[in-house]
Amino acid sequence: MGNYKRLIIVAGGIVLLDQITKLLVLQSVPLFESLAVIPGFFNLTHIHNPGGAFGFLADQQSAWRHILFLSASTAAVGVIVYFYKNTPTTQPMLATGFALVCGGAIGNMIDRLRFGRVVDFLDFFVGSWHWPAFNVADSAVSAGIAIFIYHILIKKTPF
Repeated sequence: MGNYKRLIIVAGGIVLLDQITKLLVLQSVPLFESLAVIPGFFNLTHIHNPGGAFGFLADQQSAWRHILFLSASTAAVGVIVYFYKNTPTTQPMLATGFALVCGGAIGNMIDRLRFGRVVDFLDFFVGSWHWPAFNVADSAVSAGIAIFIYHILIKKTPF
């Protein structure tokens, strides 16, 4: 477990936080309803996304889409664990980034297995500009990818 301690703690924490927040939304916000948190900027909006990021492939046949996204998630987790395992101990932030991506991928994979779609609820907007709703898992994946890009472009970490 020594090498994987950060992965288990960070990814496990993300999965737990993601699933708890989704459960709270499923129990307290009716589907397609919104609760204003910061009027004119942030709502909790309960939606289900059958597609990928930003609804990618949401209009494709359900069975095909389901298999594709579950396969991609499984492959992504495998690749991320491989990268995590091969990250030097001198790069703890990069290892944390990989753990964030892993936890986020698993969190959304759980939704796909349970519901065939992902529960989204974080809804940000300003005027007519509206960001697609997302969730804790999506946030973790985005943060982890940002850390990875930082290491590639700024720190010039070799892979």
